[in-house]
Amino acid sequence: MSEPRPTVKCLVWDLDNTLWRGTLLEDGEVALHEGLREVIAELDSRGILQAIASRNDHDHAWGRLEKLGLAEYFVVPHINWGAKSASVQAIADELDFALSTVAFIDDQPAERAEVEFHLPEVRCYPAEAALGLPARAEFTPAVVTGDARRRRQMYQAGVRREAERTGHAGSDEEFLRSLGLELRIERAGDEAISRVEELTLRTSQMNATGVHYSDEALRALVADAGHEVLVASLVDRFGPHGAIGVILLERRPSSWHIKLLATSCRVVSFGVGAALLRWLSDEAARAGVLLTAGFRRTERNRMMEVAYRFAGFREHTEGADEPPEAAADGVQTLAMEPARQDAPAHLAVDAPRLFGASPELVRWAHAR
Repeated sequence: MSEPRPTVKCLVWDLDNTLWRGTLLEDGEVALHEGLREVIAELDSRGILQAIASRNDHDHAWGRLEKLGLAEYFVVPHINWGAKSASVQAIADELDFALSTVAFIDDQPAERAEVEFHLPEVRCYPAEAALGLPARAEFTPAVVTGDARRRRQMYQAGVRREAERTGHAGSDEEFLRSLGLELRIERAGDEAISRVEELTLRTSQMNATGVHYSDEALRALVADAGHEVLVASLVDRFGPHGAIGVILLERRPSSWHIKLLATSCRVVSFGVGAALLRWLSDEAARAGVLLTAGFRRTERNRMMEVAYRFAGFREHTEGADEPPEAAADGVQTLAMEPARQDAPAHLAVDAPRLFGASPELVRWAHAR
């Protein structure tokens, strides 16, 4: 039995006689097909990115999209006179999406056939199918998280951020300070659970154990007073990065044990992983407990091992608090004597007091 095809992550639109009625260069004035504005907005709200592959003059076509009030919905527009398959391939490459998650819609059978021939994994649809796309299973994600609803804005913010980084003449530290980075660490609620599960599944280079926690397992830990399930999100002056980290922390008789620490690879350069470990050390020092962590070496998480070592974690030999099943799972226990830590100079951090009753976040103050 063949596996079901993945949900569409990007829909690539043709323009003439697909998105709008008429041919722009021939008719001059073109109007949007009735009902398509609502389709575009609905797909956007589900976290499906939308792009353009159109044979047109770029400036003329983009100006029309702006006049129609739709330009903001589209990322990676490829408006040129080249083959549609080349444009669709370039869009997938720029977004780093598998072709099996990309769809293409065009009124011309010959254009769809050209894309299908060169890119057989891309799903192609005729223009008349546009109004029905939101009702199709492949355009209906099982869960739509807050991050998914902001996916386009997050992507667009990332483009602006990288453009400024490229043009920045100063040091990396000066650039980071200029971003106004704010890290928010919160206890995971119902909406965040799905994003936390996704992070444990997809994050490999910055995942300390490589363990995937299911939705059911995470909800059980949230309900357990002996555990903290924390989700970290990041924002800067360009916009949100979304949920970028997860911490699963267990309270043991004489220690706090990090069962899992995972962060998105896209925020490594912002020092988020180091900031989370410093914050945990500061919190453990306040509570007067040992800080331990589970680590299982994988083919891809060398960066996470370096982060733990740099933070001061070493092999833990006593193992009084260590469950016997940990070694069987190939997870070694690391430990550090926690110390009060200063918050990073380039990063404002708001976080809860761990294993406390108050849900309020407090700004991580300097130790001195």
